[in-house]
Amino acid sequence: MTERSDVMLQLRTATAPEHQQVEDTLALLDPDLTPARLTDVLRRMHAFWTAVEAGLDAWATAEPADAGAVDWAGRRRAGVFAGDLATLGARPLDAGPDLPAPAGTDGALGTLYVLEGSTLGGVFIDRHLATLPALADVRLRAFSPYGERTGAMWAGLRRATRDHVAGGGDPDAVVDGARRTFRALAQWCAGVEQSAPSQGPVPPSSPGGAPA
Repeated sequence: MTERSDVMLQLRTATAPEHQQVEDTLALLDPDLTPARLTDVLRRMHAFWTAVEAGLDAWATAEPADAGAVDWAGRRRAGVFAGDLATLGARPLDAGPDLPAPAGTDGALGTLYVLEGSTLGGVFIDRHLATLPALADVRLRAFSPYGERTGAMWAGLRRATRDHVAGGGDPDAVVDGARRTFRALAQWCAGVEQSAPSQGPVPPSSPGGAPA
């Protein structure tokens, strides 16, 4: 299978600049990452996921069969981000970005490529956090919410995306949806504090106590 014929390879190649922009903006693998900055990142990610999931819910209502094929109901994470904020003793932001709902399944799958792809890198983020003295005792769930099922969940998304395109979906529209989502995430997180956020975390009383 060539890159031209495989939508997943097209996604990886076409979104590489936007993907790198998000990683550079969040800098979650920074060896000097502080609890305060991590909390600011999580607050922004929670607000973003809340907004983007509202759009995906609208898509799922309009296209329930397509949403079921990709197990959208089992991929929601806004509540997991909220639980991590509670673990850190921080409140969510009062408002999030204004994001349009995907126009159809092509755009929704592009968006999901970004959201679900973050769980792959999230495994490395969790390992990095465990090496930082100030964060070693904090147990978060949102970066790698599926645990041992991470690989299987990603494989399921890849399969559903390829099946959709093979059945007549527009790979260019899928790529466009992913690029727009990456850009929106980078823009929304561009203001992440480089030192202490306006509302820093308090030491968690029970690490790993995020609700399921």
